[in-house]
Amino acid sequence: MTRCPNKTSSSWLPPQAAITHVVSHVRFWLMAIAVLALDLWSKQHVFATQDSQESRPILGHLFELRRSINDGAVFGFFTGQVGLFIVASLFAFAFVFYLFACSRRNQWFMHLALGLILAGALGNLYDRATMKADIVILKGGPTGETGRLPGKIVDRATNDKYVYIGSWPDGEHPRRFARDDIEVHQQGIVRDFIKFVPKFPAWVPRLAGRDIWPWVFNIADAALVCGVGALLCTSWSGRRSEQDE
Repeated sequence: MTRCPNKTSSSWLPPQAAITHVVSHVRFWLMAIAVLALDLWSKQHVFATQDSQESRPILGHLFELRRSINDGAVFGFFTGQVGLFIVASLFAFAFVFYLFACSRRNQWFMHLALGLILAGALGNLYDRATMKADIVILKGGPTGETGRLPGKIVDRATNDKYVYIGSWPDGEHPRRFARDDIEVHQQGIVRDFIKFVPKFPAWVPRLAGRDIWPWVFNIADAALVCGVGALLCTSWSGRRSEQDE
């Protein structure tokens, strides 16, 4: 990976800087815009055309389309920390632009990787900023059920004792909860819909029958993971080249 010159240099830009090169901008922004458009369209399409309890196989039985909403970060980690994710996304944008500015014109693979990372961060940030769900915190009660249940409150109660909570965003398949057994607040969420189906085979000890990849994800998550992986490969190959020289 290219390093920016130090402050004693006459210019902070590297030789043949990508930031002053039109073609480098085209491949960087074209990748980011194309993947972002695919991410937002796919989320809208699946949530508009598929029932919340429906699964549709794709690529044989390798993946399934399965609606899910996530109030955490990538793959559901750090549940509930929306403000933290937005701040982290802003820092990620600044870092991506810094790396692009410090790159050279011929580092096209790095530019594509940075475009993937930017698209992934923008796609999930858009959801957190614009998609709000009712987050129900289950406190136990007679059933002993605890945890977090994202969805939509449906106004079907006949008195003040119960709340009906259905799937987001349409309120389908509502469940009834006693008001005293829950807490409710609104929060930004991310729409997920891709599930990797295969499970560990029987010959894998302690993991047999479990999901190889248990998380439901989206195009933005995949773009982030692929972009970071490609960036690490670029950094590693760049260091090998420097060592060889």
